[in-house]
Amino acid sequence: MKSSKSDDNCNSALPHSSTTAVSEQELGQSLDETLARLRQIFSNDGTLRIRVMENKQFGRVRFGLVYIDGMIDRELIQDGIIRPVTEALFTGAEHYSPEHLMENIRTQVIQISDVVVALKLDELISAIVAGKTLFLLDGCAGALNINAQGWETRAITEPLTEKGVRGPREGFTESLLVNLTLIRRRVQNADLKFIFCEIGTRSKTQTCLCYMESLASPDILKELQERLARVEIDHILDTGYLAELIRDEPYSPFEMLGSTERPDAVVSKIMEGRFAIMIEGSPFALTLPYVFVENFQASEDYYLNYYFTSFNRILRILGAFMSISIPAVYVALVTFSQEMLPTQLLLSIATARLSVPFPSIVEALIMLTIFEILREAGARIPTSIGQAVSIVGALVLGQAAVDARIVSAPMVIVVGLTGITTLLNPRLTGPLIVVRVVLLLMSFFLGIYGYFFGLLGLVIHLMSMRSFGVSYMLGVGSIRAQDIKDTIIRAPWWDMYLRPAMIGARNMRRKPMDKKGKRS
Repeated sequence: MKSSKSDDNCNSALPHSSTTAVSEQELGQSLDETLARLRQIFSNDGTLRIRVMENKQFGRVRFGLVYIDGMIDRELIQDGIIRPVTEALFTGAEHYSPEHLMENIRTQVIQISDVVVALKLDELISAIVAGKTLFLLDGCAGALNINAQGWETRAITEPLTEKGVRGPREGFTESLLVNLTLIRRRVQNADLKFIFCEIGTRSKTQTCLCYMESLASPDILKELQERLARVEIDHILDTGYLAELIRDEPYSPFEMLGSTERPDAVVSKIMEGRFAIMIEGSPFALTLPYVFVENFQASEDYYLNYYFTSFNRILRILGAFMSISIPAVYVALVTFSQEMLPTQLLLSIATARLSVPFPSIVEALIMLTIFEILREAGARIPTSIGQAVSIVGALVLGQAAVDARIVSAPMVIVVGLTGITTLLNPRLTGPLIVVRVVLLLMSFFLGIYGYFFGLLGLVIHLMSMRSFGVSYMLGVGSIRAQDIKDTIIRAPWWDMYLRPAMIGARNMRRKPMDKKGKRS
């Protein structure tokens, strides 16, 4: 599954620190001595397994197996290593040198495909903790690093966070090799490259960069590898660690790297010239460069009719705008600009607020906080009751608050509509909350002018950001027609014949040209 390029391309750029002072020591020829050193290094580790055996026909051939229990395939070791080696007929073995005999075992006896030679102690330690099996021969200063890994993994299921009406139902799992297979099945092309790295000075977490060599920018690849090389952390458990450590604009509330559990979404990104980052143990892949309009895109947008898809995208964009604007505009109008409201509406709001003891800004902050508490509670408690608690809680608390004259009925409507529109864009939930509070406070202090000043500052902030050298607002306000055909709306497939500028610049054309220079 590895790319045709050497893995050292990424590994050489990353820092490697050993946990022991003996990492660079050469291995001795004595089997007992090497096993004793391994026992000392892994002292107090009850999962280490060491087995010493002899060949049935030639008893002087002693060999040892070292592995971590629970991380290996027992049947594979029994059928691929133990039985072949113990039952092999070494004709004239008494005349073989240990090195010659080890090479003979590696090439002719062991029945496992992935076998490499290890000569240093740190290589043995790294192999053991990674779930590999070590084969050592008495009298030979070296070992065979055999890939006989095997542990339970979660089955491939539909991702819970990105369910779709139409399209593939497969989602990533916690196994890196399984995830890479899901990508390779969809892109059966030698141009697809996988570069492996280790990140985490203690965890040594396997990390993989995925990209199309003829589409991806070499400059972005170089920048990405340099940022990964600068990562200093002892362990990573999810790609979210990397998202914070390598992103642009670390203090912005907006995400600068995409995240998805869907293999089809990753494939669609790398086919545009983007990169994907995946790690062992995480079902989420990072995609980069990431632009703002991707927050409003869904995988199923490309499987449904483009009219319906375009309508849904407009709804999502409108929902995001309403989510940050409704509370701020309401507070600004009620507090400073009552003359802008129709008379009947103003009288209705004034009547509803007669017995409310709090100003509108306090009302809004209280109700928005309660709504976020209910949302978080619904996400954390068991699925069977989570949805019921969030819905019933909102209805009961809202009605009770109005009856008790703690908040007004219009504020309940404002907060409810704000919460519903927020749910249209789950990727933007965090940023929308931050922007909503900022606009709400500015509207309270400066009125409708504060709201517009806040919007202006938001636009300037978004326009000033870049993700790995690519404008974060790519496609918004562009004068290039092809750049806006997959942003606010989705054009039909036959009309999207160019990849996004600045991302797929190496090979921007999706469709080949015929002999007359026309699109096929």
